[in-house]
Amino acid sequence: MNATDRKIFCALFASIFAAVTGVGIVVPLLPVYAHSLGADGIYIGLIFGAFSLSRTFFLPYFGRRSDKKGRKPFIVTGLFFYAVISIAFIFSTGVESLIGIRFVQGIASAMIMPVVQAYVGDITPRGKEGWIMGLFNMSMFIGLSAGPLIGGVIKDRFSLQGAFVCMGILSMIGFGLSLVFLPPVSEEHTVKSGRPPVAWSKILKDRTIIGLSVFRLVYTACIGIIWGFLPVLADTEFSISASSIGILVMMGVSVSGVIQVPMGWVADQVNRKAMVVVGGLVVAGSVYSFVHATGFNYLFWASVVFGIGGGVSMPALMAAAVLRGSHIDAMGSVMSLLTAAHSLGMLVGSVLAGVLMDLFQLRQAFCFGSVAMAVGTVLFVICTWRSDLSEGTVLSPPPQIPEG
Repeated sequence: MNATDRKIFCALFASIFAAVTGVGIVVPLLPVYAHSLGADGIYIGLIFGAFSLSRTFFLPYFGRRSDKKGRKPFIVTGLFFYAVISIAFIFSTGVESLIGIRFVQGIASAMIMPVVQAYVGDITPRGKEGWIMGLFNMSMFIGLSAGPLIGGVIKDRFSLQGAFVCMGILSMIGFGLSLVFLPPVSEEHTVKSGRPPVAWSKILKDRTIIGLSVFRLVYTACIGIIWGFLPVLADTEFSISASSIGILVMMGVSVSGVIQVPMGWVADQVNRKAMVVVGGLVVAGSVYSFVHATGFNYLFWASVVFGIGGGVSMPALMAAAVLRGSHIDAMGSVMSLLTAAHSLGMLVGSVLAGVLMDLFQLRQAFCFGSVAMAVGTVLFVICTWRSDLSEGTVLSPPPQIPEG
């Protein structure tokens, strides 16, 4: 990366770290809060599903528009509305209002994540896709891991409203960093190239993109199950405190975040397809292990293994997506599809798991997640059977971490 691109990368990294930490503070507390208000499994699922539904609907639009009009306007606007939404959480009075707020928050999220990832993809040097995306993903995973722990402590010592205030402050920090440090739209790579994005019909028929999206969908379905129902399992069956629940949720994303960078470098050296498959199988096994949980220690180590599986698979997956997006000159569109798969997975995972909880028992939700992950991994292999996901990679020592 040149000096300008390093500055952009650092601004995006810091902005997303702040915003995602704020979201991580609040989201894991919502299931227990809703359950205390009398919500059953399907309503808990809808709190997560509403966010995913609105985000899935708007993602293709914002991703496509960012390919045409530039990235910064969408990033800045989305981060600002994240801060506004935190205020709405403070004045929420029931489960229905939580669902509505999460629906609006999904629209704001659609402006941020795929556009930010596309921006990072625009400035990524060829052959370093795994390293750069792994480094950037670390901002999200570590933010999500720190958030639940901070949120649990705030709730135990102060109140849930205090957690909402923290989310708003951190979102405003991300907004300010992006507004000040990202260059004008006229200087963005996608605008300077002047090339129109490839047609949707071509993107949607690309078997490689389909395979990447399917894996992202089932992996995120597992995250939705764990985020939505691990807190309920820990609270109702083991009477674990909010702080300890925060630790459990934190472990999966923090372990994944810590190994993002080394696994990203490995993804630039070895077969990316194999890394995705191995990570998928580890995730499937770890999610199934929640079915047999016996207490905090068991849940803790199951979460650690889940984080390892995601840390192995996701840098390779995102590196392949960057490579494909650059090949077809539609980085924002490709990233929006992957993020739509992410949202749809969260919706399917949380809602179906809620139904299984109501019809059978809570632990069956984790069994469903394990089967879905295994099937999704097989479909990924089928769709990418003839694809070289490592094309254009080079053998080299790990680059230095970008400097601000």
